[in-house]
Amino acid sequence: MFKLLRENIRIALGSIRTQLLRTILTVFIIGIGIWALVGILTVVSALENTISSDFASMGSNTFNIEQYDMAARMSRDQNTKPNPIISYPQAKAFKENYKYPLTTTSLSFTATSNAEVKFESQKTEPEISVVGVDENFLSNSGLEIAKGRNFTNFDVQNNAFVCVVGSDFEKGLLKDVNPIDKVISVRGAKFRVIGVLKEEGSTFGNNKDLRVMIPLQIARSLFTTPNINYEMSVRVEKNEFLDEAVDNALLTMRRIRKLTPMQESNFGISRSDDLINRILSITNYLGIAAWVIGIITIFGSSIALMNIMLVSVTERTREIGVRKALGAKRGTIATQFFIETLVIGQLGGLLGLFLGILSGYGLAAMLEFAFVIPWGAIGAAFATTFAVTIVSGSYPAIKASKLDPIEALRYE
Repeated sequence: MFKLLRENIRIALGSIRTQLLRTILTVFIIGIGIWALVGILTVVSALENTISSDFASMGSNTFNIEQYDMAARMSRDQNTKPNPIISYPQAKAFKENYKYPLTTTSLSFTATSNAEVKFESQKTEPEISVVGVDENFLSNSGLEIAKGRNFTNFDVQNNAFVCVVGSDFEKGLLKDVNPIDKVISVRGAKFRVIGVLKEEGSTFGNNKDLRVMIPLQIARSLFTTPNINYEMSVRVEKNEFLDEAVDNALLTMRRIRKLTPMQESNFGISRSDDLINRILSITNYLGIAAWVIGIITIFGSSIALMNIMLVSVTERTREIGVRKALGAKRGTIATQFFIETLVIGQLGGLLGLFLGILSGYGLAAMLEFAFVIPWGAIGAAFATTFAVTIVSGSYPAIKASKLDPIEALRYE
């Protein structure tokens, strides 16, 4: 059996060599379909991995109270009445009144996204984000300290001029020095660096490592922009209490906003797990698009592959007659042509798989997505090429096996 299979593969490769141009064109057509399929699925896998990595550190037991939730931000139009900002008195009142057990609440606000930071005679470009935070912000946001320490309650309550900086400061402004206890200047105020965050990278072009975090009240005194919008983040120690904790936070915030039972909530609560699921659901559409594009292209390649095999059957009619006259069975003839189709299909699949992963990796690197080996795309490529082989190779193989040996020997 193995000897017969090896002989069929040898004959198939010999036939491919004699029809090299048609084979190359067919392999390339199949490769384009697999390329489109694998390339898009590779980028989708990288996107999903990036999103999961970015939000995994927050865990599934964290929620934020903001001016709008994710759904409202995506669907809001100009005619919709905007929600009022969350002011500092409201944020402070929430932290003081929200007493659900086993929870930790933090307050924060983004003071500016284009600050200039100075160290001795050097300064950065005006692209640094300054965030006012309390002592719970880092833990609630899933941020980790690489060097130094976090803010303490003493730092925040006593308005200490200390700061925690992003990891990019070690590559730029504070390069070649130990950043801890160095003094940097933000808007003329001098801050002592007490900690450096672990590197987070960029997401959708937003560099998370170019941040300076300072105590909340210091930030409020330096950045007096009107209508500053505050955010509250709540971390629940035990995941089974999350739903009840969210409901309790909703009622607390409604009381602070002085909403009647008939009024809708004019703020949003975004759970970290809901945010992940909502974003990942969008990637499903990209996966569907990949399959649609791939199937359309592969359908064309199936027709091309079937045609080349039908031509091969016609050109080798006399050879088939000789084989049958020498005792070859119908199954042997059909297997020979089917293996030839399989070889061509797998060559196209391998070409498309290589190009798909290569282009997907390049696009993921350009978009700064975390690349992972797309095992799902690889499996899809092999399954698709095998399906193409069955569809395209069955009819020519059956036609070859049914040829009458006498008529085949007469064929010129």
